[in-house]
Amino acid sequence: MRQKGKLILILFFSCLIVSASSFAQQRETPPVKLDKLSDRLFQLLGGRGANGGVYIGDDGVLVIDAKMNEESVKQTLAEIKKVTDKPINYLVNTHSDGDHIAGNRFFPESVTFVAHEKCREEFFHPGRDGKPSEWNSPELAPFVPSMTYRDKMDIYLGSKKVELWYFGIGHTKGDTVVYFPEEKTAFLGDQIFMGRPQLIHSYKGGNSFEHVKTLTKMLDALDAERFCSGHSDPIDRSAVKHHVEEMKKIQEKIKSLVGQGKSLEEVKKEFDDNHARLVEAIFNEIKK
Repeated sequence: MRQKGKLILILFFSCLIVSASSFAQQRETPPVKLDKLSDRLFQLLGGRGANGGVYIGDDGVLVIDAKMNEESVKQTLAEIKKVTDKPINYLVNTHSDGDHIAGNRFFPESVTFVAHEKCREEFFHPGRDGKPSEWNSPELAPFVPSMTYRDKMDIYLGSKKVELWYFGIGHTKGDTVVYFPEEKTAFLGDQIFMGRPQLIHSYKGGNSFEHVKTLTKMLDALDAERFCSGHSDPIDRSAVKHHVEEMKKIQEKIKSLVGQGKSLEEVKKEFDDNHARLVEAIFNEIKK
């Protein structure tokens, strides 16, 4: 009986180990990969961190956003080497969220980091919890954007032009749209979410009403046909327009509820739980 009990215990713990191993494998970070959009332009998917992009110019490479950790950046560099031996000249940070910028420090120091001037300022601001920014450390100085712009900037990789546009406040106060005219493709960072409520970082100066204006300006200024973002599959112009209209409907509903004297908690109850952060942002914007 004692031997039988031991055997049962061994089998029980073996099952636990196998289950834990299986769970860990399920949670493993997916490998970084390049998804080809054209001969020169790729989406940068997988790894830890948001979706980004890679563009191969005549004499060098431009990367959009940096993933979050060293392993993801190592994989990024390895994937780029599979398609070109040209050096990485530029890395554009679309905004200052950690899943887009934390990996900057693992790129070669020869890379020029680029962002909107307000995005660079946000590198040094305290976090949502009030903690000082790690980017104030002198050791990280080489990986903070050293090239900034105000309204629009063109970067040339030989004869190939990449356009950086600032259309105004939205997800944060310093969001960049990276536009590739030949491909009619724009990379938006987190200025649009699909399949989940839009995220507005109020603590970084983001504003939902400005977000609507900003996306409208973008559609008017660019003849883009494809839009890539940090957490969604590529979409077309009609999907962006639909997103804008849905945002307006949510704003109008909250305006009406606020006009009825509803409290924040009462307004939240009128929406699904996953809308709570967006509802709070809009509510506070209206109440100001």
